[in-house]
Amino acid sequence: MQINETYKNGQKISELTGKTLTYYYKSGAVKAKGDFINDMMDGKWLFYHENGQLWQEARFKKNQKDGEWKRYSKSGELEYNEMFKNGKQIKN
Repeated sequence: MQINETYKNGQKISELTGKTLTYYYKSGAVKAKGDFINDMMDGKWLFYHENGQLWQEARFKKNQKDGEWKRYSKSGELEYNEMFKNGKQIKN
């Protein structure tokens, strides 16, 4: 895990603030952001395209997919909606 490291241009790769871990693109735009508890992705995470548009909404439990996962097209349309439990797909 690359926490508080930087790209060659000096931009942070990621930053842990309290229980929130944020990943960045080289440009400084937010790449992903979510709950990071006991050194694991645990809770709601949002993933973004470099232009700031929401790409995915996801839920994790101890670093595994757990709960609803949604992915959106570049036009903002829902293109993927799946349910996971302990890392395994249970419903589509």
